[in-house]
Amino acid sequence: VTKINYDLPFDSKVLIIIYDVTGREIKRLVNNELKQGGYYTVEYNGSNLSSGVYFYRMIAEGGGKEYIMTKKMALIK
Repeated sequence: VTKINYDLPFDSKVLIIIYDVTGREIKRLVNNELKQGGYYTVEYNGSNLSSGVYFYRMIAEGGGKEYIMTKKMALIK
């Protein structure tokens, strides 16, 4: 299990998706949910995945602004 922490400076629709190294979507953790500005944590249980490198992308849109962040994570069993 891993925790992904993120901070929203403004009210936003949030999308967080996990991808494998080939760019294939693995799981949507947050699916266009409207969130108020603030600090959030989402947990993901990757026990069904094999060891390797994965990426997660967060897209936040609101108030005419857009923020996109992509980070790498390693899963080791």
